[in-house]
Amino acid sequence: MILSLIAEKPRHGYDIIKTIEERFGGSYSPSPGVVYPTLTMLEEMGYTTVEESGGKKLYTITPEGEAFLKVHHNPEVAAESAAPPHRGPSPELMRAMGNLRGAIRSRYHSGMPTEEQMAEIVKAIEQAAATIERL
Repeated sequence: MILSLIAEKPRHGYDIIKTIEERFGGSYSPSPGVVYPTLTMLEEMGYTTVEESGGKKLYTITPEGEAFLKVHHNPEVAAESAAPPHRGPSPELMRAMGNLRGAIRSRYHSGMPTEEQMAEIVKAIEQAAATIERL
């Protein structure tokens, strides 16, 4: 996928990370620890060239890289992998659920809630559930 993005236009590593994130609808963002070693590998394989400008590296595809893509690039697979996934919760939802779980754990860690506090916790969770069901 990284080589395909560079084939579209010359790119910096950060641009590659952000483009992949956009194409996955924000649900996935590759880490720099994945992208930059891959860029180094593509350069070492002769599939890209690198031009440094202002402390940034600009990667451009080579004829060898284009030949590799012609043989190995499957547009259907690339389109499918770049499409935002439609199953499973969004990262924002996962973060919100984790925040709720963390708040409950934190409350228990600081001591057992009183009956009144427990009733408030249960009420808040039930209200949130009812709101979500109405959406």
